[in-house]
Amino acid sequence: MAVNPNFEKLLEPSSIGKVKTRNRIIKTGASQMYWNETETRMNNMTRSFYEAIAKGGVGLLIVESPTVHYPYGARWFERYRIDDDKYIPGLAELADLIHKQGCPTFLQFNHDGPWQSPLFANYPATFEGPPIGASPVNLPVPGDFHRDKPRALTIPEIEDITDKVASAAVRAKKAGFDGLDINAASSHLFHNFLSPYWNRRQDEYGGSVENRARFILNVLREIKRRNGPDFPVMICINGIEVGQAAGLDNRQCLTFADSKKIAQMLQEAGADAIHLRSHWLGYHAAGFLPDHLFFPEPPVPLNEFPKEYDWSRRGAGANLILSGEFKKFLKIPIMVVGRFDAALGEKALREGKADFIAMHRRLIADPEYPNKIAQGRMEEIAPCTACLTCLDQSLGKARHCRINARLAPDKTYDIGKAAAPKKIVVVGGGPAGMEAARVAALMGHNVTLYEKSAKLGGLLPLASLIKGPEIEDLPAIIRYFEVQLKKLGVKIELGKEFQPVLVDELKPDVVIVATGGTLTVPPVKGIENRKVMTTPALHQKVKPFLKLFGPKTLGWLTKFYLPIGKRVVIIGTGLHGCETAEFLIKRGRQVTLVDTAEVPGVGMIDVKFGALMGWFGRKGVTLINGAKSIEITDQGVEIVTKEGEKKTLEADSIVPTSPLQPNLELALSLEGKGPKIYAIGDCQNPKMIVDAISAGMWTIRNL
Repeated sequence: MAVNPNFEKLLEPSSIGKVKTRNRIIKTGASQMYWNETETRMNNMTRSFYEAIAKGGVGLLIVESPTVHYPYGARWFERYRIDDDKYIPGLAELADLIHKQGCPTFLQFNHDGPWQSPLFANYPATFEGPPIGASPVNLPVPGDFHRDKPRALTIPEIEDITDKVASAAVRAKKAGFDGLDINAASSHLFHNFLSPYWNRRQDEYGGSVENRARFILNVLREIKRRNGPDFPVMICINGIEVGQAAGLDNRQCLTFADSKKIAQMLQEAGADAIHLRSHWLGYHAAGFLPDHLFFPEPPVPLNEFPKEYDWSRRGAGANLILSGEFKKFLKIPIMVVGRFDAALGEKALREGKADFIAMHRRLIADPEYPNKIAQGRMEEIAPCTACLTCLDQSLGKARHCRINARLAPDKTYDIGKAAAPKKIVVVGGGPAGMEAARVAALMGHNVTLYEKSAKLGGLLPLASLIKGPEIEDLPAIIRYFEVQLKKLGVKIELGKEFQPVLVDELKPDVVIVATGGTLTVPPVKGIENRKVMTTPALHQKVKPFLKLFGPKTLGWLTKFYLPIGKRVVIIGTGLHGCETAEFLIKRGRQVTLVDTAEVPGVGMIDVKFGALMGWFGRKGVTLINGAKSIEITDQGVEIVTKEGEKKTLEADSIVPTSPLQPNLELALSLEGKGPKIYAIGDCQNPKMIVDAISAGMWTIRNL
């Protein structure tokens, strides 16, 4: 790989044990869930995904964990298995595919032992009975996976699991994997033993830090005994476990001091590397997605964060203080995880705070991330905006990505050239239109994009204003598409509204209509009241200021002046209502949300919705669902609750929200004029950004 001098350390080869890595970027073993436990061979989606990552230039690729201890070690069925030799051929296919791209690969092992069962209310349990763990200790808070009290494992059961993991390690080696990454972090089974909060045992596996570490140390030693001392094993541990956000004393949890002792013992027992993260009780996802800890706001004041946790970049590099301290006494390499990009990874390596930089979401968004860095093509990198679409389970467990629509089950990942190039006109410069134009140009079509406003992006700038730029960088999506469309030679007509008469002039083969949905006003009695600020009216007021200042500066200015009263009632508890509430609460408003819908948060990613509901509770937000009637008056909003009680919600301002409606006017006017017409995105079926981009991708590829 060519070396970009700006990322000399990040791109230099290194090693873990005997395994040479192509560079210091490591793809973590986070689950993609393209598998099924009944499979014994690799399906096309799994093969396509991992092949793309390997082709993209990553230094080492860690494949997600198959089930080592069936069924107790898994909480979903979308996993491969490795508890029998019959699964070796399928894993060998995958290892061979990765190796053909010149990329080394490790296999991760984890065990979900103490996690609640079933994991989610709408998902069946993978086995009967309680979960298993060190001790019968639970933590029934919404943001964690420990609702149920586990059954304490007996010593013979611990020894049996040790044997199962070591046997699985032998199978991994036979399948051709170059090493293992054993997850003893997060709140998996091995961490359950390491942590004094979870482990209350009085036998040889509990009490002192040496006893609590006995399980994972025995597993490591047994793997080394069976596979040989030169078979690399990396152990993932929490550098610190934080309990204060769940109302616990941090001293009850795995402390930094204990974690350092455990790392030292792992090194002495033969571990070849340490994979370092941290864990917050009550905030499961924040352990491996530390930026999520800051949504909507940090769970505790920043000045009360543990001194070992780096909050200065809102999650990015959160574990660098920990890894820097570990580097002072460990001789084996350290891989650190935590919302890294190339620049922060390079900085950490140059400062000697880590040996390897772990990435996952950035590689999902753009598998070519390492190659593009090496080639100096930074502006061409598809951006991960930390939206957490990759955790969205509304359409099933298989992971997907907002910006990378190629991650689609039963689809071909690679974009090929069109057999017969066409002349394509795309109308609309929002996410669906921009992606359609990009993919069409990639396939060799002649593409012209019309956008009636002066800039690309559609409603993305407005969405960015409401969401805020601190965590989710929506403007990066626009910047990416602007670069891509220019590079690919797409002719862009800004400030020009496409008229049907242009069909006769341009004579396109295909017209893609991506004009976006229509902002609407819900049919609520009293909607014309002076206290009401509808979404269309708000958009009209905001547009000139967005054009002048941009979403980031305008968002900052609204913290000083916003023409919205102190007490606000938002009508609508779905995605738009919840995001509007977050925006207003952060600007000092007292907010009540009300809806006739029975459940709140429709359209939100569940992990973000859970965090938002906890924050609403701390902020004193009133949330009313299932209202039988809603009427706007001069006093505020009069409702009849689902229990039949009449209430007046006093308000200075009222903000009704409602979903976009389809806008097929242009598409219908073009029918019968010659070219094939495709309406895509919000103009056809208003949904989310991820759906719009996916529609742009697959409409073109299916032409």
